[in-house]
Amino acid sequence: MIHQLAAVDRRAKIGKDVTIEPFTTIAADVEIGEGTWIGPNVTIMDGARIGKNCRIFPGTVISAIPQDLKFDGEQTLTIIGDNTTIRECVTVNRGTKALGYTKLGNDCLIMATSHIAHDCVLGNHVIIVNGCGIAGHVEIGDFTVMGGLSAVHQFGKIGKHVMISGGTLVRKDIPPYVKVAREPMSYAGINSVGLRRRGFSNDRIFEIQKIYKYLFQSKMNVSQATRFIENEMPPTEERDEILEFIKNSPRGIVKGYGTRKE
Repeated sequence: MIHQLAAVDRRAKIGKDVTIEPFTTIAADVEIGEGTWIGPNVTIMDGARIGKNCRIFPGTVISAIPQDLKFDGEQTLTIIGDNTTIRECVTVNRGTKALGYTKLGNDCLIMATSHIAHDCVLGNHVIIVNGCGIAGHVEIGDFTVMGGLSAVHQFGKIGKHVMISGGTLVRKDIPPYVKVAREPMSYAGINSVGLRRRGFSNDRIFEIQKIYKYLFQSKMNVSQATRFIENEMPPTEERDEILEFIKNSPRGIVKGYGTRKE
């Protein structure tokens, strides 16, 4: 149902059973999947591709042009996966020519007043709590939870199953399966509660704990620890994912609490 007081461009592609509430504006180059609810006073601009069964709450702006002075009007997208909820007054900017799109995965929850900048890529089942700021080109892995009022530096990388404490300033990359907290941000253990909720066995969790013990609680620096883990620990999906993340981290990973090791 499209309310008579909504302004929907006739060229927009609207799926079956989509509800669009009053005073919402939808531009021409927009696609909205079936079963999605768009609340009142929402603005959806050109380049938006919204999946099925999403919920977008009042005051949200989707696919506005990037807040990037290098943006030159190129045709780019904002892609939002199925079953994603975007709460009040969230802003999601579309991509630039650097990547071409900003993307949110399936089953995400983006809470009120958060901002997701251009060229960000969020995985599935990501939760961004109220008031977070995510700068451009940030990558966030599946099942990550970002506590309220946190901020991520541009080009930051955050692995899967990460738990970020509220108010954290994320200046370094965060490898998979860990918790981070404090100021400056530092390692605070592995996300064992979240991993158990998602079906990880005790053996897999123990292996992850062992890897991070070598990385953050031994006398080795990160380079030494990664070589030791690669040579001495049997290959597993989790081990390989952690090592690959560290090798591909241009900014370097978060430090252990009270350490300055590189």
